[in-house]
Amino acid sequence: MLCQVMGVGTTAFYDWRKRPTKRITEDTLRLYRTMKRLFEQSRSSLGSREMMKKLSEKGFSIGRYRVRNLMKKLGLYVTQRLAYKVTTKRRASDAVADNLLNQNFTPLGMNQVWAGDVTYLKTGEGWMYLAIVMDLYSRRIVGWHIDKRMRSDLVSKALIKAYNLRQPPAGLVFHSDRGSQYTSKHYRKLLSSYRMRASMGDVGACWDNAVVERFFGSLKHDWILKITQPTRDHMRADVARYMRYYNVERLHTANGDLSPVAYEKPGKMTGKMSSRFCSNRAGSAAQFGGKLA
Repeated sequence: MLCQVMGVGTTAFYDWRKRPTKRITEDTLRLYRTMKRLFEQSRSSLGSREMMKKLSEKGFSIGRYRVRNLMKKLGLYVTQRLAYKVTTKRRASDAVADNLLNQNFTPLGMNQVWAGDVTYLKTGEGWMYLAIVMDLYSRRIVGWHIDKRMRSDLVSKALIKAYNLRQPPAGLVFHSDRGSQYTSKHYRKLLSSYRMRASMGDVGACWDNAVVERFFGSLKHDWILKITQPTRDHMRADVARYMRYYNVERLHTANGDLSPVAYEKPGKMTGKMSSRFCSNRAGSAAQFGGKLA
């Protein structure tokens, strides 16, 4: 009767009963649970490569091929990213700084080169605007501010928070696009008071600030757009959660598969890994020439 109700042949049912049960070991069960937890923690954004790195960090010895198969078996599918638009244009009367970076985003130490930008985030109550400051050495977000209006002090408040947190030395280079917030007299005066040097990318060249653009892509399509954002307060709290996840948990290839916070700690890498990444950073920094001197 049960076979009739479920639409299963009796022969198939008895064959299934005779088939030996596959046992799941405690280690395998722990692996499954860890993968599901990491995937949920990333808000369904971890691909097989990053999942493998996170599992290795947790003490599992596993290759990417097996990770890919297990993710398929467990139904852990990543949603693909979408494109997004640039937000602001500068006023013709505002001054523009030279491009000191020339698309080189790998300084040798902390608080040498920061980068910033603004993006917009949609909620059920309307738009919000987010300004961030990133230390390009570790990709760490060292300052950010979010508001429902894109006022002139939006980027200033993000920079003030970053300065108060890090207290960088004089001569730090701050790189941005040529948006009106960054070319304004108020912002240039703030940079001057902190003894920072402005650097700006070319018009329409999103790759001139590619690291920050990539961060915004991850924020939106790996996190914000995965759930409903009904209110501005909800968005503000969710952005704060991602900032912590990004800085503390998310692994970065440019950091030797370490999070920004972990990468800034002394003695973070040893042996071949340390030599390779130090060599890459040194080679990249040499391309700056005298611009950062």
